Amino acid sequence: MRKKIAVGAAVGAVSAMLVTAPSAQAEGRGDIRVTKAVVNNGGNVIVGVKDVKTFPIAITIKDNSGVKGVSCVSAFNRNNGHGPVDHIGTSCKKISATTSVCTATMEINPAWIDDYGSGNDGWDANSVAGDWTVNATVQANDGDYWISDSIAAFRVKRAAVLTTNASPEPVAKSSKLTVTGRLTRANWTDLKYHGYINREVQLQFKQAGATSYRTVKSATTNSTGNLRTTVTATSAGSWRWYFPGTATTMRVISAGDAVALK
Repeated sequence: MRKKIAVGAAVGAVSAMLVTAPSAQAEGRGDIRVTKAVVNNGGNVIVGVKDVKTFPIAITIKDNSGVKGVSCVSAFNRNNGHGPVDHIGTSCKKISATTSVCTATMEINPAWIDDYGSGNDGWDANSVAGDWTVNATVQANDGDYWISDSIAAFRVKRAAVLTTNASPEPVAKSSKLTVTGRLTRANWTDLKYHGYINREVQLQFKQAGATSYRTVKSATTNSTGNLRTTVTATSAGSWRWYFPGTATTMRVISAGDAVALK
């Protein structure tokens, strides 16, 4: 509990500063610079409702005297300044006399997210999802330092779950087959999965013996995230739902449900 409160307070203070001073520019002393930064190996950061999510930020730094290290790394939503993430450590690898890659390990605990904004009227923990950016303060061996703003862009997304069930099984050839499913996504307010409503999801089919799925049709989730459609069964194979994701919710593919003909 102590860590949760400390992290929330520290990150909240950073975010408050960023919200009130969004025009702050990089500043420092000397020729040290960040030349590249990559978050989570170039992928989205997906956060569910239970597991703590850790991810790396690899920062390439250059200075003529060599790189001493990184003293601070912060990450936050670029639109609203929210950033319930903890910087838990950094390790540096020397690439040359002037260049090092320092990798910061960041951590998001879903249980922190709602507490992070507690006390704010109208706070929605799910507003944390979306486009994020990274700031870092880097240091050189000769005393140079640089506060680097917006060195990397990435997305934090809500985890999603998608299910499929096709029936009847087996089905007579040329008969109607009903395919149902449900699309849910993480809600960081109550740490549960809720139906993702009014979302278009693609129904895909892979014929028995084939190596890939093809899209057959699409359907829209209802008020509880449920999906339902009918197709004509012309051959045996597997059916699945595919959701391409959004700026705030992960891409997800259900397991296939194999249906034989009788």
